[in-house]
Amino acid sequence: METAARFRAAIEADDLAALEDLFTEDVRFYSPVKFTPFEGRPMLLGLLNVLLRTFEDFRYVGHFEGAAETGADGEEAPSAILPFRAAVDGKQIYGIDLLQFDEAGRVKEFTVMVRPQSAVHALGEAVFAGLVADGLVPEPVGD
Repeated sequence: METAARFRAAIEADDLAALEDLFTEDVRFYSPVKFTPFEGRPMLLGLLNVLLRTFEDFRYVGHFEGAAETGADGEEAPSAILPFRAAVDGKQIYGIDLLQFDEAGRVKEFTVMVRPQSAVHALGEAVFAGLVADGLVPEPVGD
């Protein structure tokens, strides 16, 4: 799928502007560290900005295409899986980006899965701090 190749190229070039037209306005992002999805293009672009700053030595290591059931409606949709490697705070992360497309070829769902658990924890902390710093989520209130 052309969208997956364009997505990969934009991420590898740290080019957020090239990503904007690849997503539906109501795109859902399923994170490995949050139960409910992030929703909407502006939120996803903000989150990707944080992720690009957080990951160290991020690189895609493959590309698979097919179809998979979506989380939102349970319908099967054209999909691409992009396996990646990276580090966060020196911890190695192994993961995949699962992109699911609408009829126009734009990403309507984006799911990230990573391992191991220690890396998931480090990623969650780093991303949350970035989201707070960028004003995308409120700062937690102390006890």
